[in-house]
Amino acid sequence: MNIIEKEIEVKDYLTKSNLPASDYVINPYVGCPHGCKYCYASFMKRFTGHKEEWGTFIDVKRCTKPISKKKLKGKTVFLASVTDCYNSYEEKYCTTQSILKQLLDVECTVSISTKSSLILRDVELLKQFKDISVAMSVNTLDESFKNDMDKASSIEARMNTLKVLHKNGIHTVLFMSPIFPAITEYKEIIEKSRLFVDEYWFENLNLRGEYKIWILRYVNEKYPKYINLYKQIYVDGDKNYWHELAEEIEAYCAEHSILHTNFFYHEKLVAQKKGNE
Repeated sequence: MNIIEKEIEVKDYLTKSNLPASDYVINPYVGCPHGCKYCYASFMKRFTGHKEEWGTFIDVKRCTKPISKKKLKGKTVFLASVTDCYNSYEEKYCTTQSILKQLLDVECTVSISTKSSLILRDVELLKQFKDISVAMSVNTLDESFKNDMDKASSIEARMNTLKVLHKNGIHTVLFMSPIFPAITEYKEIIEKSRLFVDEYWFENLNLRGEYKIWILRYVNEKYPKYINLYKQIYVDGDKNYWHELAEEIEAYCAEHSILHTNFFYHEKLVAQKKGNE
């Protein structure tokens, strides 16, 4: 598939964050060639004017204004919330790399989330940070399911990336997101990765907008035995599954002394953050 690419000028790389675990976000790109079928970021098209299908365009941000050291001092900055900062076009444009070089001298906490093994290109740069973590998204061990859902690095490559980062002393996070009801086997993923993962994040699958119909149709075709469960959750609005799974995960992590954060109740966490500001 051909990706429509262009460079755009922006006034600032920093955006104030509404995410519960960060103060600022940096999105070096608009759009993402990973084309994840469940990607909530596809809503961005409403604000950017893109008419193309999500996953078929990439805007490369350029900014002449230096990142503010004063604004970020003592804060947390997250790369990235509505794109993958290490998507395949990063190899060509190096926008994320240039941003990280600016952040090196800033007294802040840096958190990166990606689905791409391309981040290993910057291992030596990442090692220079005093406070940094890298989250790799993994929600399955089934490469076929992964291939149905995105065009990012293979699960094997993602696991190897976590191994290399961990070996180089970088705080590693396995971001189990999004968890597909009855399909994502969280215990198997943890057991396969515990030796090289420092922390786990959990996030549930939210279905809205254009991709809700696609996902429900996919489950009906590929996992028909679960379709009633999906209708119960995503058509009837029953939240019991997530409440029970959250309790199960909490108990499992407590039993095995696993450092973790549960983002199932995202809206509640955001409200708590606003209340503490």
